[in-house]
Amino acid sequence: MEFVLWSLIIVLFLSSFVSLIFPIIPGPLVLWAGFLLSIWLEGRLSVWFWVGAVILTVLLIVSDMVANSISVKKYGGSKWGEAGAVAGVIAGSFVIPPFGILIVPFVLVFVIELGIEKNTRFAFRAAVGTLIGFLSGTAAKFIIQMLMIGWFIFSYFN
Repeated sequence: MEFVLWSLIIVLFLSSFVSLIFPIIPGPLVLWAGFLLSIWLEGRLSVWFWVGAVILTVLLIVSDMVANSISVKKYGGSKWGEAGAVAGVIAGSFVIPPFGILIVPFVLVFVIELGIEKNTRFAFRAAVGTLIGFLSGTAAKFIIQMLMIGWFIFSYFN
């Protein structure tokens, strides 16, 4: 039974990384499912682990939105462009997976900003900002997920 539980925990942790490419998979929820499965094993996780896991989970969820928003603003995008980028990531999960999460927000922000500013260079720059924001948010989520899994392993076996 222990082998089955550890196998499930490992699969859940790996699935959390798949969520970086397929945002339709709820990465934080999948990580937490792995953490909670460990309750049926003999190891104990401290209160500090659970408090830290909550804090890192909030950071994990917020990091993507903040990175995208900052990047779109930095590259001159409008509020409509920011909203389009978020909608594009969600829609892109279903369209041309996994490349849709890059292509759809880029095209959507380009079209939105072109409609607002009527300037191709400006619209392209804002669309590139969306792409950079998504990639930096994904990198941040990867690092936070690695920290969470590393902390879980350290806490469980100590």
